Amino acid sequence: MTQTAVEQPVITPTPRGKGHHKGLYVLFFTEMWERFGYYLMIGIFFLYLVDPSSNGGKGFDTTKAADLVGSYIALVYLSPFIGGLLADRYLGYRRAVILGGFLLAAGYFSLAAPGDLAMYAGLGLIIIGNGFFKPNIGTILGNIYNRADLAPKKDVAYNIFYMGVNIGAFICNFVAAYLRNHYGWGYAFAAAGVGMLVGLVIFASNLKKIAEGDIRKPASPDEMSTAKILGSALLPAILAAVIGYFISSPSLLGHTLFGTPSNDAFLFACVPIIIFYIRLYTTSKQKEDKRGLGALLAFFAVAIIFWVIYNQNSTGLTIWADQYTDRQMSPAMEKAAQPFGMLQTVTTEPHKVTQIDEHFRAIKDANGNTIEVPGADPYFQNLPKEKWPQDGKLKLLSTEIFQSINPFFIVAFSLIVIGIFGWLAKRGKEPTTPVKVAIGIFLAAGSSLLMVVAAAMTNVYIDKSSMAWLFGTYAVFTVGEILVSPIGLSMVSKLSPPRVTALMMGGWYLVNAIAGKVAGLMATFWDSFTNKTSYFLILVISAGIAGVVMLILSKWIARVVKEKTGSY
Repeated sequence: MTQTAVEQPVITPTPRGKGHHKGLYVLFFTEMWERFGYYLMIGIFFLYLVDPSSNGGKGFDTTKAADLVGSYIALVYLSPFIGGLLADRYLGYRRAVILGGFLLAAGYFSLAAPGDLAMYAGLGLIIIGNGFFKPNIGTILGNIYNRADLAPKKDVAYNIFYMGVNIGAFICNFVAAYLRNHYGWGYAFAAAGVGMLVGLVIFASNLKKIAEGDIRKPASPDEMSTAKILGSALLPAILAAVIGYFISSPSLLGHTLFGTPSNDAFLFACVPIIIFYIRLYTTSKQKEDKRGLGALLAFFAVAIIFWVIYNQNSTGLTIWADQYTDRQMSPAMEKAAQPFGMLQTVTTEPHKVTQIDEHFRAIKDANGNTIEVPGADPYFQNLPKEKWPQDGKLKLLSTEIFQSINPFFIVAFSLIVIGIFGWLAKRGKEPTTPVKVAIGIFLAAGSSLLMVVAAAMTNVYIDKSSMAWLFGTYAVFTVGEILVSPIGLSMVSKLSPPRVTALMMGGWYLVNAIAGKVAGLMATFWDSFTNKTSYFLILVISAGIAGVVMLILSKWIARVVKEKTGSY
């Protein structure tokens, strides 16, 4: 490959001192508003899809809604593979972030418009926009903290950055609840677009402060060309997706392999991309780069199970919060919540709802279409009639508010966790980064174990579960998330060869994509699990195995990190 000159940005030198780089705070607030929009949208999307059309929703059954949500999560995390590549080679990281932000905002505003065409067009814009935005804002931060005097602060910088993510994720659900309860779904989706535009203004007005992070390394002679990368990964992925989608046709298998055609298409498409990343490792000629890539790929493989549990937040746990959790509040709490739009009214008055069997599975006609009949709100479908309100109406805590529990605990626990590890570090007892990840995966298993207990203690066909179980589950999982998610970003920055950092960020988000699709795949079978304990027990066992594997690999990965960075 012929070397070409790489355009370098104008850099305003940043003084070297004891504090953090000013660019960290620019990226903090940009990401905070971008995540405000993303988590607002994903927090209400499933609820919007299953809401009866008479209420302004789409009226999908659980299976169809979970399939679409899983596909969306998968693609929104798969697109960074392309966005990272184009930023590495052509656009630069700041331009990619700005382009991605505009596409994201356009996508959210499209969701606010009525009609299926606007919805699917909006999802497409968000998926593409996230591909440009997500890997590259993290790469800018990593490049800034590669500077010698800032490198020791990199893990802390990513934890601060991650708090920005979760402040946005916490606030957004209250905004979503207020707008959708008072004005309708469209206004809530539009608020996500406004949030993204605010983030763009912050980013674009501070470009000089983050210029240090927009340095692209010159191409090396043995580097794969962009055409070769696309030809060996993207094109095969598209072909595999087409094969996967049509494999369920009567002339071939006559049935799907993974529940729905979209599941088959996505999982088939992942195979060539996974092979591409493996080849990136096997063909690497520099020993140091090869060891770093090997450690990263091992970490990626183990982390998938963690992210499957994380994405239950948008699938299985949302279903549990919406239909199986007692969301009634005391009169005093109801009065306090009313002005903030945190309450939604459900009614026993007949309107179109999905017809279900005795185990709350959607009933379909001979053509596979969901049958809708006049009936009460789905909240009452697993509540005995003697417990129905006399006036036919209940005011409940809006389901999307539960989406704010996790980011609240992130903000509340982050400084405590950082403080504990700082205390251990002073005594020479701080666990290595890979051991922290293993602990985080075990905590994720523990959070799902709480849901096993909750499901076992509640007969969900005649009663509701306490909200306390969800609070406990999110609290335990959150500590694990603090140990895995920001550390994962930091590890990608530490171990990636410089010219493929954003591409490896894309690989980190590929892990999220596969996990998101698996989470959606699991939720499509939600109605088939007559015993909900089995659903969550699958997650407990899988995460337990993944945690053990991570512990086994931890010494090797820690040595590679030490070789690359000089510290664990």
